[in-house]
This record gives sequence, structure tokens and C-alpha cells, in this order.
Amino acid sequence: MITIIAGTNRPGSNSLKIAEFLKAAYLKMDQPAEVLSLKDLPESLFRPEAYAEKPEAFKPFADAVLNSSGLHVVSPEYNGGYPGVLKYFIDMLPFPESFEGKPVAFTGVAAGQFGALRPVEQLQQIFGYRNAYIYPNRVFIMGVFGLINESGALEDAKTEERLIDQASGFAEFVKTVG
Repeated sequence: MITIIAGTNRPGSNSLKIAEFLKAAYLKMDQPAEVLSLKDLPESLFRPEAYAEKPEAFKPFADAVLNSSGLHVVSPEYNGGYPGVLKYFIDMLPFPESFEGKPVAFTGVAAGQFGALRPVEQLQQIFGYRNAYIYPNRVFIMGVFGLINESGALEDAKTEERLIDQASGFAEFVKTVG
């Protein structure tokens, strides 16, 4: 199972829309996949005592990461970096087993011209530090507001092609290194 992490808790985020597109792409190639949306994180996780003892409501999130064969992280760019909630989520996961030897792919989503290059590079450093296997084919989606229609569907053939190519390659990468 590939777990696709929609890296923000912002309601109606473009990252979640891209994550859902990726899920559909994986499923079309008979690769089991699920979306893990940070908008669904339990409020109890944000209490100070969660550092010492994770709330029971967080267990399904941690289990999704621990039990996945690979992680596909979709991150938006907020102020030149990835969202704080994504870092917090990473920090709350069990250490070191959450990412140790785990294949990970990255897709960046941004309104600007660099397509979340900075956040993806920052995340690669963190996942590399945690001994994940980084899939080299990253996708950077720039000008995302012009690529997704009002119903949330992706309307750019080149972006669709790049995402499908990334998902196909990552599925093979997971089989090879996993």
C-alpha cells in the first residue's frame, strides 16, 4: 500500500486534490494506495501532553505510515517552506521506524513559478536524515490555481502525464527497494 500524504491541514487544499489524483493514478495501475490528509488529524494531537503520550486518535495515522510500503508526500509551499503542520506530523510519528528504509516520493504544489521546489528540498533533507529511500523523480507543479477546475479536477495534460509517470516509476521503485 502506498500512502499519499496531503501535506497541509488547509480545507479544500490543492495538495489534497493532487493527492486524490495520484491515488486514482495508482489504483488504475493496480497499485493499492490511500490518501492520508493532515486536515483529519485529531485535535488532541495538538495538546502539549501529546509530546509525551500520543493520543489514541493518532494511532490510525501512525499505523498508515508504519504499514505503508511507500510514502508519496504532496507538499504545498507556504512562505518558502512546507507547512508547519507537516513538520509537526513528522515529529509525532514513531522514531526511527516510521521512515527507516522506507521509499518516499515528493510532489510539490505551488501558485508560484518554482512549484514548491524549496519545500521538497527541505523535506528530502529530513527524510534523508531519517534514512528513507528517496525516489529521484520529483514533480513540481507551478501555477496550480490555473490547472485545477472548480470541481477540483486537474485540467492540464502535461501535469497529468508527469504525475502518472512519477506514480508509475515510484510504484516500481517501491517494489525494487521495499
